[in-house]
Amino acid sequence: MNLETASRQLEALGNPARLRIYRMLVRAGRRGMAVGQLQERIGMPGSTLSHHLKRLIETGLLRQERSGTSLICHAEYATMTALLGFLADECCADEAEDAVSDNAGNGR
Repeated sequence: MNLETASRQLEALGNPARLRIYRMLVRAGRRGMAVGQLQERIGMPGSTLSHHLKRLIETGLLRQERSGTSLICHAEYATMTALLGFLADECCADEAEDAVSDNAGNGR
């Protein structure tokens, strides 16, 4: 994952309403959740929900599929895992480098 993609996804999730929607869909599991059911649970007007869903879809965090007359929203778990990995991969990376520098500066 590149910095630009991660930045766009984190920006989308930085909105409290979108984060709430996303978390609800992550909890729903692989079966997803119909837009109508999501709207009912969140208590958000349809046009507002559509706006937030569109933003999450544009960043690759969600996908939608039609099932009969229902539109089902699914969290993209591979994308979520990639974003979390992007954040975690650099964890403490400079710590070892700093320790080497500190030891070199102390004559060790």
